[in-house]
Amino acid sequence: MNIVVLDGFGLNPGDLSWGEFEAMGKLTVHDRTAPEQIVERAAEADAVLTNKTVLDADTLRSLPRLKYIGVLATGYNVVDTAAARECGITVTNIPAYSTASVAQMVFAHLLAITNRPEHYTEANRAGRWAAGPDFCWWDTQLTELAGKTMGIVGFGHIGSAAARIALAFGMKVKAFTSKTQEALPDGVEKASLDEVFADSDVVSLHCPLTPDTHHIADAGRLRLMKPGAILINTGRGPLVDEQALADALNTGVIRAAGVDVLSCEPPHADNPLLSARNCFVTPHVAWATLEARERLMAIAAGNLRAFMDGAPKNTVI
Repeated sequence: MNIVVLDGFGLNPGDLSWGEFEAMGKLTVHDRTAPEQIVERAAEADAVLTNKTVLDADTLRSLPRLKYIGVLATGYNVVDTAAARECGITVTNIPAYSTASVAQMVFAHLLAITNRPEHYTEANRAGRWAAGPDFCWWDTQLTELAGKTMGIVGFGHIGSAAARIALAFGMKVKAFTSKTQEALPDGVEKASLDEVFADSDVVSLHCPLTPDTHHIADAGRLRLMKPGAILINTGRGPLVDEQALADALNTGVIRAAGVDVLSCEPPHADNPLLSARNCFVTPHVAWATLEARERLMAIAAGNLRAFMDGAPKNTVI
C-alpha cells in the first residue's frame, strides 16, 4: 500500500505520530501541496489523505492507480465525490471527532467577550492595577451568563454539546432544529430561526453549510438581535454575511461577535471582520486541541485499515 498525505501539517505540525500509517505501507507525508503538484505527488499512490487540498474530477481521472481517499476532516467538499464514484475510489471522512473541543471554543469566545481576561491581564502587566487607587478596576461591561438565553442554530453533536454547557451555566436555551420538541433535552425549547435571533442574548451557529444556510446570519437577521447580543460562529464561515456583521458591530446593532471560521481561509487582509469593533477572531482552531487531533489521527488510521481489510467504514460514497 502506497500512502500519500497531501497536507499533513494542519493535522500534525510535529506533535503527533504517523506510525499507524507507516505500519500499513509506504508512507510519504507532505506538509502542503499546491494544486499543480497533486498529480505528480499522488501518481503512484494507492491511498491519498487530504484535509483541505482539493481533489477535483480532472485530478481524480489523472490518478488511475488511486483507490482510496481519506479526508482528514468531517466535511468532504474538497473531493468531487461523483467523479470518485465514477473512478471506483472509496472516500471516507472523520465524523464527530472534535465535538467537545468545538463546544469548548464556543464558550472560550463567549467568556472572552463577557469577562475579557486577556484585556485585563495585558493592562495589569502594563501597570494599571498597581498604579490605581482602588482594590479593583474595570472598564468593560462584565456580564453574568446565568439567566441569559442562548440560541443554537443547528442541534447536531456540537450544538447539543454547546446546549449542555449553556444549561450548566444556568442559561436558557432555544434551538432552531428539525428535531421535534419531544426529542430535545430538558431545558431546550424549539424555536423558529427568527425567534432564535430575536429572543437570544447569544446566538451560536452550528448548522451545516448548504444553499439554504449560506448567509443565514445576514443583515436582516442581525437587525433582529438585541443591541447587547453576541453572535458566535464556530461552524462555517459563509454562514455569516461578513460585511453585514462588520457593519452591525461597528454601528452598535449588536454587542460583539466571536468567530473561528471565515469565508476564505486564510483570509484576505481586508476581510471586514479582522478590523470590526468587538469582533474576536481565532484562526479556525476550535477543532485543533491535542486530544481532538489524536482522535482524528486514530480514526483516520482505522478508516484506512478497515478499507484494506475489505470492510470500509465512515464512507461518504
